[in-house]
Amino acid sequence: MERVIAQVGTILSYFVKKSIRLASLLFGVCLFSFILISYSPVDPIQAYIGADMMSVGPEQREQIAENWGLDKTPGQQFLHWSTAVFQGNLGTSMIYRRPVSEVISEKFLNSLALMMTAWVLSGIIGFVLGIVAAMKRGSWLDRIIKWYCYTLASTPTFWMGMLVLLIFAVWLGWFPIGMGVPAGVLAEEVTFTERIQHLILPALTLSMIGVANVALHTREKLIEVLSSDYILFARARGEKGFTLLWRHGLRNIALPAITLQFAAFGELFGGAVLAEQVFSYPGLGQATVEAGVRGDVPLLLGVVIFSALFVFIGNLIADVIYRIVDPRVKERRGL
Repeated sequence: MERVIAQVGTILSYFVKKSIRLASLLFGVCLFSFILISYSPVDPIQAYIGADMMSVGPEQREQIAENWGLDKTPGQQFLHWSTAVFQGNLGTSMIYRRPVSEVISEKFLNSLALMMTAWVLSGIIGFVLGIVAAMKRGSWLDRIIKWYCYTLASTPTFWMGMLVLLIFAVWLGWFPIGMGVPAGVLAEEVTFTERIQHLILPALTLSMIGVANVALHTREKLIEVLSSDYILFARARGEKGFTLLWRHGLRNIALPAITLQFAAFGELFGGAVLAEQVFSYPGLGQATVEAGVRGDVPLLLGVVIFSALFVFIGNLIADVIYRIVDPRVKERRGL
C-alpha cells in the first residue's frame, strides 16, 4: 500500500513539475513574442484599414485604435491581453473578425491532416531507411541513403515544395497546383478524394524533409547496437539478418526514434508554415503568416500559445512513452 501511495505521489510530482514548466514556457514565449510584435514595422491600424486608407480620417483611425486597444502602451496592452487569456478569451482576429479560438480550431483541423500524414510517413520511412543503411553499412545502398538524407537535411522546405509543385503539378499534371479544395466548389460538394488529391503534395514535401533526421539517427544507433557484446554473442549462436534485428536490436533503436519523432513536432509545425504558403493550403501555417504580415496581434499571439502547447505536448508524450517502454528511465529519474 505504501509503495502504491509513493508511486502515485511521484507521478503527481512529475506532472506538477511539467505543469510549472509549461506555465513558465507559455509566459516567456508570449512575453517575448509581444515584445517582438511591438517593435514590428507593420502598422496594425493601417493593415486593418487596407485599401480604404484614403477614405479614413484621423478621428476614425483613433476610434479603430481605441476599439482594438492599440491606443494604450505596450505594457497595458500585454496586461489586458494576458488577463483576458487567463479568463479563456484569446480575443478577436482583426483579419477574420471572429474569435481567435474559432479561427485556430478551424485552421488547425486543416493542418492536422497535413501534419499527421507527413509525421507518420516521415517516421516510418526514416526508420526503415535507417535500418537498411545500418544493416548494409559501407555498401552502395548505405551511401545512397546517407547522400539522400544529407541532401534533404540541408534543403529548405519552401524550395522542396516549389520543386515538388513544379514537377508533379506543372510538368506532369498528376496533382492540383495548390489549395486545400478545388477552386469554385462549395465546401459541402467537395469529395473526400478531391481533399486527398490536394493533400498529397504538401504532405509529401513535409515527409521528405522529416525523413533525414530519423533515418540518420536510427542508422547510428543501430550501428552502435550491432557492435555491442550481446549482439556478437547472438551472432556466435548463429542468429543473423532480420531475426537478429527483431530479437535484439529493434527495441533499442525504437526508443530513440520515438523520442526524436515526437520531439520533431516543432520542426513539423515550422515546416507546415512554409509548405502551406507554397501550396496555398488553408491551414494554421498560412494563417500565421497572414497574421504576421497584416499585424493581427490577437491571432498571432493565439497561434504562438497553440504552437507552444503543440510542441510541449509532443515532447511530453515522447517522455511518457519512453518511461513506459524502458523501465530504466524510471529508475534513473525516480518515476
